[in-house]
Amino acid sequence: MDKRTKNLVKRLSVGEIAIIDHLDLDEVSAESLLEKNVRAVINADQFNSGRYPNTGPLLLAAAGITLIDNVGREIFDRVADGDTVAVDAGNVSKNGRVVARGEALDADKIRSVMEEARSSISAQLEKFAVNTLDYVSKEKGTYLGGLDLPEIKTPFSGRHALVVVRGYDYKADLAALRSYIREMRPVLIGVDGGADALLEERLRPDMIVGDMDSVSDLTLKCGAELICHAYTDGRAPGKARLEELGVEHSLLQAGGTSEDIALLIAHQMGAELIVAVGTHGHLVEFLDKGREGMASTFLARLKVGDRLLDAKGVNQLYRSSPKLSHFIVLIFAALTTITVVVIKTPARLYLSTLLMKLKLLLGL
Repeated sequence: MDKRTKNLVKRLSVGEIAIIDHLDLDEVSAESLLEKNVRAVINADQFNSGRYPNTGPLLLAAAGITLIDNVGREIFDRVADGDTVAVDAGNVSKNGRVVARGEALDADKIRSVMEEARSSISAQLEKFAVNTLDYVSKEKGTYLGGLDLPEIKTPFSGRHALVVVRGYDYKADLAALRSYIREMRPVLIGVDGGADALLEERLRPDMIVGDMDSVSDLTLKCGAELICHAYTDGRAPGKARLEELGVEHSLLQAGGTSEDIALLIAHQMGAELIVAVGTHGHLVEFLDKGREGMASTFLARLKVGDRLLDAKGVNQLYRSSPKLSHFIVLIFAALTTITVVVIKTPARLYLSTLLMKLKLLLGL
């Protein structure tokens, strides 16, 4: 159990029950829970509040995972990590006593709430637009001018930059870019947990940008240049962790999200092309992120748009499969090789070798 889902998934084991406190469970968090193959997810808050059509709960329900909704935050006082609990029709029991009650959700119930939420999405769009205008007035210097960058050691000029963010289908999209990475050798930038995805693909990130709360210690020690995101009020949540690990790092104070900072660094340092994996691009993704500051991502994309290529969904764009013609060519090449070998080998030696193999095969 953990009130932050992204921290919980680091500790979950296969078959366990996850207890979370996550209003409007987003798709990325749901995918992380799916990867852990949990038996059930109990939410102290609402899986779907109806503010917007978030798809995370539907992914879990479609996979057959039991979902208990809105049991209340008291469950964190009544249950501890490692306890055995029973889940039955919305009731959560421990040692035979009900400790929390909620609503058992299925895919049909979730779809119904999502359908109602779609009718009110215009209200969320209006709030987002107002927030964007407000953000422009406060942070226009960042987008009209540039970031006050620390000394950047990673060379960008004349190179492509690949920015990997922990977002929708980011692992599948990254895997689909193997050939591009091998041929173009772009600067590899991991944004927090996106850096772990690079290492999982056996790619060492050149730079890691973020507040360092969802990236592993192993990845932070891989030798990448570390840029710790400090907020406009001076807070740098990841600084203490980096100092404790004893890894060299730089601080960059700026508004917005770490995703925005990574894109702006690549742009300002002269990257020829910026390829984005897992970044947020539409309203539901922004709302899933759950931060008012996501308006900054919209502005950052506008600024770097002349060099930005979004690789979202590239894994579904084209999937090659072997064709009959490929097998015919392969068989022809093999037969040609065998024929050449036979022609070049003295006939007597070839026949005697063949006879010996037949004797061995027949046990003579």
